[in-house]
Amino acid sequence: MSIPIINDYRFGQITIDGVKYSKDVIIYPERVQENWWRESGHNLSVEDLPDVLASPPEVLVVGRGSVSRMEVPPETMEVLRAAGIEVIAQSTGDACQTYNRLFETRRVAAALHLTC
Repeated sequence: MSIPIINDYRFGQITIDGVKYSKDVIIYPERVQENWWRESGHNLSVEDLPDVLASPPEVLVVGRGSVSRMEVPPETMEVLRAAGIEVIAQSTGDACQTYNRLFETRRVAAALHLTC
């Protein structure tokens, strides 16, 4: 199975391997989890990332939304880093570029908020 590639991102929509998604996603090295939902909409908690923690990537790229409204609290960052995961949190447009730049050389996952 090939590593998923982000083809395009615009507010509210992302195309991965030619498939369009209109809800938030998590991209794992071997699959895409569509319709990703967080317990608290604009706040990323550890409970939102069970599969990331179960099979930790080297890097988790977090797309915080087009204008970075989704927060990544310090306690979430601490748990991820304690699990050996490097975290890069950016606007979703930048996060998509970062993911595409890293996936060929590192085991990377991306948790992407597609709207605000």
